[in-house]
Amino acid sequence: MPLTRPLPLLALTIALISSPALAADAGATLSQPDLDWLQRVTWGVDAATVARFHQLGRSGFLDEQLHPQGDERLPAAVKQQIAALDITRQTPLNYEAQYRALNEQQKNAATDEDKQALQKARNDLGNNTINQAMQRHLLRALYSPDQLQERMTWFWLNHFSVFAGKNNLRTLIPDYEESAIRPHALGHFRDLLTATMQSPAMLVYLDNAQNAAGRINENYAREIMELHTMGVGSGYSQQDVQELARILTGLGVDYNTDNPRLKPELMPLLVRDGAFEFNPQRHDFGNKTFLGQSIAGKGFAEINQVAAILASQPATARFVSRRMATYFMAQTPPERVVDDMARTWQHSDGDLSAVLKALLTSKDFTASLGKQFKDPMAYTLSALRLAYDGRQIINLRPEINWLYGLGEPLYGRLTPDGYPLTAEAWSSSGQMVKRFEIARAIGSGNAGLFDLPDGTKGSGFPMLTNRLYYQVFDPYVSGNTRNALTQANSQQEWNMLLLSSPEFMYD
Repeated sequence: MPLTRPLPLLALTIALISSPALAADAGATLSQPDLDWLQRVTWGVDAATVARFHQLGRSGFLDEQLHPQGDERLPAAVKQQIAALDITRQTPLNYEAQYRALNEQQKNAATDEDKQALQKARNDLGNNTINQAMQRHLLRALYSPDQLQERMTWFWLNHFSVFAGKNNLRTLIPDYEESAIRPHALGHFRDLLTATMQSPAMLVYLDNAQNAAGRINENYAREIMELHTMGVGSGYSQQDVQELARILTGLGVDYNTDNPRLKPELMPLLVRDGAFEFNPQRHDFGNKTFLGQSIAGKGFAEINQVAAILASQPATARFVSRRMATYFMAQTPPERVVDDMARTWQHSDGDLSAVLKALLTSKDFTASLGKQFKDPMAYTLSALRLAYDGRQIINLRPEINWLYGLGEPLYGRLTPDGYPLTAEAWSSSGQMVKRFEIARAIGSGNAGLFDLPDGTKGSGFPMLTNRLYYQVFDPYVSGNTRNALTQANSQQEWNMLLLSSPEFMYD
């Protein structure tokens, strides 16, 4: 039967690519359950991830993900991009020295104009630092083969949330993620908790830098109990909070390179690591009783002891396991899943890899696949990973702005409870409108992702009608979506329709 009108070029291309011969050449497809599982444990599929999954199978892939190699497996060009960031070479002490130098210059400035310029320089220092921290986090999320580590790094940054807008936290956060969170993302919870308790960013954010013997500040102690470990209603008392606050006295921040002046007998008890300081002169050395256990007043050793006590609590195992399950299932998990994870926690001494494996191999997790509405981080990253499939993004400012626009910027949660983990928080009509705009920007290639620092404009829109698409998505596209895609008048429009489709919004 002759055609009554010419097929649009894109529709003709799709028809050709969808022919049996070319579809077979696209490579082995993933089953729908495998695709959904792979999308859930990563920040979205790309060709390298799919190939590795085919090579290892689900069990082998998961085992590899649970034993990450960190930046070693990053593409060389991405390693160079990260190495070029100023935060790679600077420390909180370096940044504080720069702040103090600018402050001193501002005090001695001769004119108001000079003072304003120096104030701007101080603001720029903080803004540039936090912007680079976001870039580094996103580069790893986009390109690291250790995708589960990247997902868990985000999870723990959200669980142990700090807000970049408070005080001078912008210059503390790069070290917080790099030293306290990332190394322990798949390790033992006790080590992760201890690292956050010794992090300048956390101590400043939750006011423990002001907590001293005779001037007790309970804020951090309360959040440790409510948000970081046991959870509200788990059986601890207000007295436990007060005793924990006493234990935490002396944990703080000192940007001076010289040691504080202490009594000679206290000097051996001083602990310093970069900007972190345990100052024994500010510590309450009285004996304490915490969660029914006696803790002798012996200084910094109390911190390790209390971290071990908290990490071993059944309530902590259940509370944190439930949070992890909620994150990966985007819904309130069945109690049997939490029970299994908590048992694994207790048997493994809080080994987070073992607890995660119990979750990700459970029948309830499998049953949740394909039904989770992606949060902003998952949606934007999965769109970029699919659209550009390993192509190195030069300018991450658009992605940073998208996360701000969708209400989930990195290090941007004002309160210490972290962003919501359930899908309902991210499925409003306003969210959908913004996602369509992002889909259009990515699909058209007009987002500026490949613009160079010197202002040279990058070019090129993604070709989503590619081998990866036909290998993993095309077999499972609904009739309505397939019909919409065939009506596209350009590759850019086709890209936008796919990234806006219900199939892409869920995993």
